[in-house]
Amino acid sequence: MRSFLPNTEVIDITHTDKDGDLFARPTKWESDAPPPKILVIQEKQRGPRKKHDRKLTVGVGDRILARIKPAGDDAYEARPIKVLAAAPTKVVGVYEPNSDGKGGHLRPVDKRYRSEVLIAAHDARDAKRGDLVSVEIYGGAKYGPEKGRVLETLGQIDASKNLSLIAIKTQGIPDVFSEAALEQAAKSVGAPLGNRVDLRNVPLITIDGEDARDFDDAVWAEPDTDPANEGGWHVLVAIADVAWYVRDRDALDRDAYIRGNSVYFPDRVVPMLPEELSNGWCSLKPNEDRPCLAAHMWITAEGKLIRHKIIRGLMKSAARLTYNQVQAAKDGHPDDMTKPLVETVIAPLYGAYASFLRAREKRGTLELDLVERKIIVDRETGAIKGVVPRERYDSHKLIEEFMVSANVAAAETLAESAYPCAYRVHDKPDPERVDALREALSTVNLSFPHAGSVKPQDFNRVLGQVRGTPNENMVNTLVLRTQAQAVYSPENIGHFGLGLRKYAHFTSPIRRYSDLLVHRALIAACKLGEGGWNENRDPDMVDMCEYISMTERRAAAAERQTVDRFTAAFLADRTGAVFRGRINGVSRFGVFVNLDETGADGILPMRNLPHDFYEVDERTHSVVGQRKGLRLRVGDIIDVKLLETNEIAGSIVFEYSGRIDTVRPDNNEAPRPRAQQPRGNPRWGKKHRRK
Repeated sequence: MRSFLPNTEVIDITHTDKDGDLFARPTKWESDAPPPKILVIQEKQRGPRKKHDRKLTVGVGDRILARIKPAGDDAYEARPIKVLAAAPTKVVGVYEPNSDGKGGHLRPVDKRYRSEVLIAAHDARDAKRGDLVSVEIYGGAKYGPEKGRVLETLGQIDASKNLSLIAIKTQGIPDVFSEAALEQAAKSVGAPLGNRVDLRNVPLITIDGEDARDFDDAVWAEPDTDPANEGGWHVLVAIADVAWYVRDRDALDRDAYIRGNSVYFPDRVVPMLPEELSNGWCSLKPNEDRPCLAAHMWITAEGKLIRHKIIRGLMKSAARLTYNQVQAAKDGHPDDMTKPLVETVIAPLYGAYASFLRAREKRGTLELDLVERKIIVDRETGAIKGVVPRERYDSHKLIEEFMVSANVAAAETLAESAYPCAYRVHDKPDPERVDALREALSTVNLSFPHAGSVKPQDFNRVLGQVRGTPNENMVNTLVLRTQAQAVYSPENIGHFGLGLRKYAHFTSPIRRYSDLLVHRALIAACKLGEGGWNENRDPDMVDMCEYISMTERRAAAAERQTVDRFTAAFLADRTGAVFRGRINGVSRFGVFVNLDETGADGILPMRNLPHDFYEVDERTHSVVGQRKGLRLRVGDIIDVKLLETNEIAGSIVFEYSGRIDTVRPDNNEAPRPRAQQPRGNPRWGKKHRRK
């Protein structure tokens, strides 16, 4: 399957070819497949150079930000924008001493790093068995193992306790606050009422997961009393006033910006703000006065936002509820905490939610059906107790819709002001990806419009057509891969996936720096007092938005890799067992399988398929055996045997055990005649390889 790169990307220049051309690879590459080929093109200087002209000179070892353009099958051209730093020559892994006591070797944490790394005794420093270490590669034979020296010992790795530490260190996530930031947080106190609106008598409630500790949003709703808005609702979303405590360019702000966002692991959280704020003064705890920014919104019975107002208030949460509690109360099974709130608070919330849903359906929000994994960890011992699908109730969707509406209100307010806004933008899908999707859908007799006219409703139509059919998983996977990545930008281009013209993150300033930027702009634009943008400062919003977009991707990669590591550790003692799963990707290296029981992702290498010559059909997203006709396609249900797990790398390897169900094939798909089969290809099984 072809890999896709964004229009701009951070890349490392790795080598030159015999003609002297520079080639690079993406700095962050999450796929098990090899990275695409990237040719680096340096613009030639033409004519006399003017004073303001800048010509970048780059070479092997440089890390650069570049504009990326497709250049054929799985190849790209890159034009440098900025030199960032020298590409690292470091590898992070777990140190293992040799049996003879003379030096050791490295188990890399990157499952795509295939080279063996030997560490001489004099290069091991004080590393011990099981230490996570940073190693500098400094030599090695052309076809033999590499040589490395330990630069830094990062601590012991215990598979049951510290798997998240690997992601923190390898992704470079800051996890220690500065002394100045900790001192400032420790001195924080409650905010006064002052000129704030007193909301303490409004029964606002927080609804979060059972293990949540920071509560940054609270909700409330009532029927709109305006006779001109019959069936409409008055909705209030209150958000922790982080900008009151974290001022532009102070110690807390510097640390928060460096982190960019909180990072959530199964066994720990790396917060954006110190605990005194994230779980204290900025957390909307029940029955405690807390400063907030709040969005008053009035919507029609059809969920249309007709007016809104941003205020600064002082609130007191009436209850800290969980998604399970609220859903049970709605379904007629309230507990002692929710019973008094069912009619006065919970029922109006669901009434407004029903209106929001009608608006969501009308504008055509992209509706992907994706299952997330939840790792259950014993917080005392660190033991992994299970891997289960994350529950999803209407109570989750209710909070999402309230937050979306508040984010729209914030974006619309700032769009009419002179203050900068970090919009949350989601571009239309790349035409090349849409063409690839349309071709893939045609193989299962589904039509799709051309790229120039595609809308979210078009994706929803095909998703609806395959719901409940063997093609459902395949189409959901392909639609997801077609989408652009959402980012932060001072230039508003709208949010394609949500079907919204103006959108900005406003509702989670405890855990996202983007939201704190929006809060400061709103405070200044609405003249709400201290903590807004400094009028004497002109922030470089382009650079700031690029940076926090990067930290978001960094956090997502760390969280995803850690879930993979915990899942591999959980399955380690079940080697040899047979599991049922579904194919969610194919490549020339093998088939990627997602297990039904745990949601674990692993690879079924070509060598572990029945002996045959296999080719990847990119048009149908399938792997086809040319002699025996075995076809494995994205969406197929298969049985696989667990052969190997590596909790340090987060990798799982399977062996084929049989196909259970298949997506509907194209009538034109058939094995090639034997006369057309390639000869002597290394992907032949040994039994059939020609001599």
